[in-house]
Amino acid sequence: MALSKVWVHAEAEDGAIAPITLEILTKARELGDTVEAFHGGDASGIAEALGAHGVSKVHATGDLTGKLQGVHVAAAVAQAIEGGEAPDLILFGTTYDGRDIAARLSVKLDKPVITNNTDIELDGDTVIVSEQIFGGSQIVRTKFAAGAPAIALIRPKSYAPEDTGGGAAEVAELPVPDTGAAGQAKLLNRHVEEHSGPKLDEAAIVVSGGRGLGEAGKYEMIEQLAKLLKGAPGASRAIVDAGWVPYSYQVGQTGKVVKPTVYIAAGISGATQHMVGMKGSKNIIAINKDPEAPIFGISDLGIVGDVHKVLPKLIEALQAR
Repeated sequence: MALSKVWVHAEAEDGAIAPITLEILTKARELGDTVEAFHGGDASGIAEALGAHGVSKVHATGDLTGKLQGVHVAAAVAQAIEGGEAPDLILFGTTYDGRDIAARLSVKLDKPVITNNTDIELDGDTVIVSEQIFGGSQIVRTKFAAGAPAIALIRPKSYAPEDTGGGAAEVAELPVPDTGAAGQAKLLNRHVEEHSGPKLDEAAIVVSGGRGLGEAGKYEMIEQLAKLLKGAPGASRAIVDAGWVPYSYQVGQTGKVVKPTVYIAAGISGATQHMVGMKGSKNIIAINKDPEAPIFGISDLGIVGDVHKVLPKLIEALQAR
């Protein structure tokens, strides 16, 4: 049995739909007879991409430049629902804007929101979400019992995006009501994460380093190898907490979730919190001098050796090609 209508928060950056939105739409099509999206901004440039991924209509607020997405989008969606729009389920990506809008919407509608989910299913017309805890070693399944709409946030890489080949989605106005004092806040500047190669969570090859590198200066080997492989450098939480690399490099439960074709873990023992962020990778290569390191339990290829000897040889071999 499918739900009558599912709404998905459509995030976009520089006119392109965020990958997490396309991932969620794949699942939304399984769950609902009708899938619609809502967007904080002008949706004319994204209607085609949304339609190609199964969206029949996108509700758009119009230009929100300089305004906080959370305040205005949550108010607009709440007003639409109170005015008769009746989605059974509202899905967001686990992103900064997604969390902000979902939290405000939860308060306005007096409905619970469940975050950090990796799967969602139906039992009749009841929505059940699954969340990984204890570093992914246990899964908690939670049933929504407060009536529609259920509000859930989905972690990145939980689903693979699939194009349906449909035409452009219809664009409908999503009026924004008076938001009072909260709406007076202004967005003065936005700092975009810097990267020279592919984005960590979109790269086909990821090379991550951990505490086994020994010192911050040795992380240069990770960056060099990633560059040679046209991949992205990543890191374990241990070396992020130690200040060796920025938080934006972190892979794991409290960092980014990656699913590359090849994931190379160098000097990473394999704490469950790290593995939950990369265990979906197609091919995992681990380099660690401890033959008992947990990372070898999920690796397709394990190299028992010192990263300070293995990585320079690998870099040398690639440079010689």
